[in-house]
Amino acid sequence: MSGHSHAKTVMATKMANDAKKGKVYSKYGRLITIAVKEGGGSGDPEKNSKLKAVIEQAKAMNMPKENIERAIKKGTGELAGESLEEVSYEGFGPGGIALIIEGISDNTNRTLGEIKSILNQNNGKMAGEGAVRWMFERKGVIIINSKLQIPNYKNEELEMLAIECGADDVRWDGDKFDIYTKPEDLEKIKKTVEQKGIKTDSASLDFVAKEEVAISEKEKAQAQTLFEALDENDAVNEIYSNLKN
Repeated sequence: MSGHSHAKTVMATKMANDAKKGKVYSKYGRLITIAVKEGGGSGDPEKNSKLKAVIEQAKAMNMPKENIERAIKKGTGELAGESLEEVSYEGFGPGGIALIIEGISDNTNRTLGEIKSILNQNNGKMAGEGAVRWMFERKGVIIINSKLQIPNYKNEELEMLAIECGADDVRWDGDKFDIYTKPEDLEKIKKTVEQKGIKTDSASLDFVAKEEVAISEKEKAQAQTLFEALDENDAVNEIYSNLKN
């Protein structure tokens, strides 16, 4: 089961490069503003679970407090901001991998043209609505770095703890431990895990591929180039695929 947004992986890599931080913060600013608006204009993360989750992710990326507060005020209307709209596209990438691309745009016609162009230039193509979404499930994904836990837990101890907390499934990727939940159980299970003294890196609702597809090493390299090109677009926040790691 793979539930990672490739954009998050690219974003984390960028954070090592100071020149890229502004772009990362800008993307999180838009996510925060949209989360406030979707929460009925509530800028209180304790009353707006989506906002709380996005703020936690932004803080994990070291986004300054004043940037977060400014984005919240744009959502509540205290500060003027651009007109933002959530967008979602489906497509295919190198080797025929399925793609779901999500973002926030201030000009949907321009963004659609840009995404089409990026796909066409990187061995991909757009697909019609619903063409690939059926290949994915919506899941809660909690990410834990096993090396940052105090005390140190054995892998099987973390797995047992996650299952006891109500996880649907778990997966290891090196030191990274992923807990999968039903969407409605994400916040509850995250809180239960943390109450047991486990430090979580992030918790989000992701599209998880029902089945993964293996492609050649050459196509994997092309896919990585595509993910990076998509992430360079200001509107793109999440890139999901059924690529087998």
